[in-house]
Amino acid sequence: MKDIQQAVLTVDNSVVDLETIEALYENRATTDEMDKIKRHYDNSKEDEVKLLDKPEQFLYELSQIPDFAGRAHCIIFQSVFLDTISSIRRKVDVISNVCKVLLECSSLRDVMGLVLAFGNYMNGGNRTRGQADGFGLEILPKLKDVKSRDNRINLVDYVVLYYLRNFDKHAGTDKSVFPLPEPQDFFQAAQVKFDDLTKDIRKLKRDLTACERDVQKVCINSSEEHLQPFKEKMEGFVSAAQKEHSAEEDRLNTAQKSFQDMVSYFGLKPKSGDKDVAPSYVFMLWYEFCNDFKNTWKRQSKNISKERLKEAQENIKKITAEKRVETKKINGNSLKERLRQKEAGVSSS
Repeated sequence: MKDIQQAVLTVDNSVVDLETIEALYENRATTDEMDKIKRHYDNSKEDEVKLLDKPEQFLYELSQIPDFAGRAHCIIFQSVFLDTISSIRRKVDVISNVCKVLLECSSLRDVMGLVLAFGNYMNGGNRTRGQADGFGLEILPKLKDVKSRDNRINLVDYVVLYYLRNFDKHAGTDKSVFPLPEPQDFFQAAQVKFDDLTKDIRKLKRDLTACERDVQKVCINSSEEHLQPFKEKMEGFVSAAQKEHSAEEDRLNTAQKSFQDMVSYFGLKPKSGDKDVAPSYVFMLWYEFCNDFKNTWKRQSKNISKERLKEAQENIKKITAEKRVETKKINGNSLKERLRQKEAGVSSS
């Protein structure tokens, strides 16, 4: 019990871990239970007090820690706040980073340009569809279904191969870089819901305000002996948390604006029945396309690497075949040869 008291009074999770403090807080005695236990202690003799069951004895000892419930609640919320704000930050970062890449990535624009160019070429006989200035993103996941007459290659295969051979000077080598954002980034971004993030950030604000009141209440009711370091630590936490919350709220608003800018840039329209374009809709379009593109990119990169290796091996064989070792016929009557034979005779004798 001394360790629990020290942990709660000094806000020190190294003495008793947070999970234990949470369990104690959740299983603390109710007001009615505590009243009955206290009446038993007050009205019983010393030997009768010992007859109380151990759980009740433990709850009574726990109640002797100055303002246990208030202090424990503040300590628990401190951990909850850090976990929640980190989760919100990760989701906001995913949205912000993906939107930034979609608007600024030059290699992505190259790939989209190829899709448009090949689409116009295939629709060349149609004056309306063969001279398009752009296309809707909803066609991206369908490109793999556009196949050649012999079904040996689809449009994604062709776009990837053309890009590797004409845009990527390092194709088939370790220096070759995938030209699109990672599919997994889009999948994670598709899971984000702005409404949920807004609710989370608002609830966190309410809970932080409640925690601030609890800290003030504990400090007012606390004796001078037990005031510190709880007061210093928790007031410091509340002050830092308020600034962090405000900054994260601004980042969320910025991310929402970036998303709307990206939606406008690509001319996206909401799905039928939806009021606005949702991250789940737009980012799943990109996820499916990028996933198809990456699988093909890996396969074609390996093929190009094998081609380069084979070409290099053939060049080596060609150079080796052309290279001839020239040998000169030795003249037996030359001075140099006669001296060599003489030296050889002397050495043998």
